[in-house]
Amino acid sequence: MLYLIGLGLSYESDITVRGLETVKKCKRVYLEAYTSILMAANKESLESFYGREVILADRELVESGSDQILADADKEDIAFLVVGDPFGATTHTDLIIRARELGIKVESIHNASVMNAVGACGLQLYQFGQTVSLVFFTDSWRPDSFYDKVMENRKIGLHTLLLLDIKVKEQSHENMARGRLIYEPPRYMDIATAASQLLEIEEKRGEQAYTPDTPCVAVSRLGAPTQKFKAGTLKELSEYDSGEPLHTLVMLGRQVHDLELEYLYEFVDDREAFKAFVEKDQEFFKPAPWVPPEEDDFSD
Repeated sequence: MLYLIGLGLSYESDITVRGLETVKKCKRVYLEAYTSILMAANKESLESFYGREVILADRELVESGSDQILADADKEDIAFLVVGDPFGATTHTDLIIRARELGIKVESIHNASVMNAVGACGLQLYQFGQTVSLVFFTDSWRPDSFYDKVMENRKIGLHTLLLLDIKVKEQSHENMARGRLIYEPPRYMDIATAASQLLEIEEKRGEQAYTPDTPCVAVSRLGAPTQKFKAGTLKELSEYDSGEPLHTLVMLGRQVHDLELEYLYEFVDDREAFKAFVEKDQEFFKPAPWVPPEEDDFSD
């Protein structure tokens, strides 16, 4: 049996009771180590808590070496640990499909992820639209495919959850070309970088999916002891020091409920100024007023 087990967001103890009981009985325990990180735990603390060896599974192992993970899983119990919930990344869906092709039974044990825990910022989950990802820009690669989804969300008044890039065990182009197994230091996108990239793409596209004054919420270290929220305009957040990772950004939709706004006031510097920005932003994408059609004149 292959068990995909969600670990939650921060502590080693965030694992569910059923998840912990399953880990303790498994022959091998893998920790997916590239789509996210536990902010208040590491490999050593997990091993101490579980009483088991934990094998780090990097991107290469998960995407290219799945046979190694699934070896003997038709006869033994294998645990595959995922920060957040097991279905937070499409890579894990691929692993399940591969297991099914090999006739291996699969069971998932769910946990909290950023997709639901982000409600702690005060915005109502059913008011969120499509989730998008922001990647680090390079000198030659500045993708803007996320922009259209943000525009679609904003047109129907929904908030947008923007997941920020992390780089773990990445190689430089030079080292990759030379076949040298030298890896770059881990990098985690912060709020200021994300906001600046968003502003750059809006300037490039010029379609006003959002503006520098669009209200957003910076979410830092969600679920960790140092969890923090900061509400402000996109321009303000482009200069915001969000501290240690991990970070997520939420762009408010056109329709903000009074309860959401009241909750957000806890995270602003100037309540009246923020309210004014929200009201100004709600003018975007308003439908044109209905005008009755002219009556046809069928008189002779």
